[in-house]
Amino acid sequence: MAEFRTERLGRQIQEMIGALVLEGRVKDPRVSPFASITRVDVSRDLSYADVYVSNVRDAAGIGQCALGLQSAAGFIRSRLGDALRIRKIPVLRFHADSSIGEGFDMVRKIGELVGAAEKAGAAEGEPEGAQADASAEQA
Repeated sequence: MAEFRTERLGRQIQEMIGALVLEGRVKDPRVSPFASITRVDVSRDLSYADVYVSNVRDAAGIGQCALGLQSAAGFIRSRLGDALRIRKIPVLRFHADSSIGEGFDMVRKIGELVGAAEKAGAAEGEPEGAQADASAEQA
């Protein structure tokens, strides 16, 4: 039962921090309005919340964005305290999350491999579908 409460609180914190960033209410110049909160893990005793931050546009600046949000953690906690009806607002710890950028890179690399395989199949004279059928039959 406690897991549902922590998950629900994590989703609420994620939405509220995301709205603060998107609206530009966090004034730290390191925080990009394109930053997104990928997930929030709240501890069982509700004392800590680990907030994971990502940025699709600027993968190199994710760490700086997380540091900017960490420096604005007091402001963010006060806004959460105004909106949430809980006795104690969790201490926020921000972490850089590069999983979105890594996912885009992986999709790009898979696309390149598929393109190279199709070119190799076309160069051998096989129709594109025949090579895919042959590999499906082997599996």
